[in-house]
Amino acid sequence: MKPLMEDTPPEIEERWLAGLRKRTPAERFRRVGELNTMLNQLALAETRRRHPDASERELQLRVASRRIPAELMRKAFGWNPDKEGY
Repeated sequence: MKPLMEDTPPEIEERWLAGLRKRTPAERFRRVGELNTMLNQLALAETRRRHPDASERELQLRVASRRIPAELMRKAFGWNPDKEGY
């Protein structure tokens, strides 16, 4: 089997995969949710660092505009990522 990660020794990768295989689907979904939460927190922290004076609403809009198409952001929230930025 071709390695998934070029920088990881094959025996370590296999141990990682074995651990994944042992998890139930519910555990896998929970972990995906945890990772999504972590990514959102990191995006919010970075946005807060770049825009220290922004309101909480503006920060949330900037983070959301990274994932939501610009046209939908304009229609749903009145936020123009092309003008306001991310």
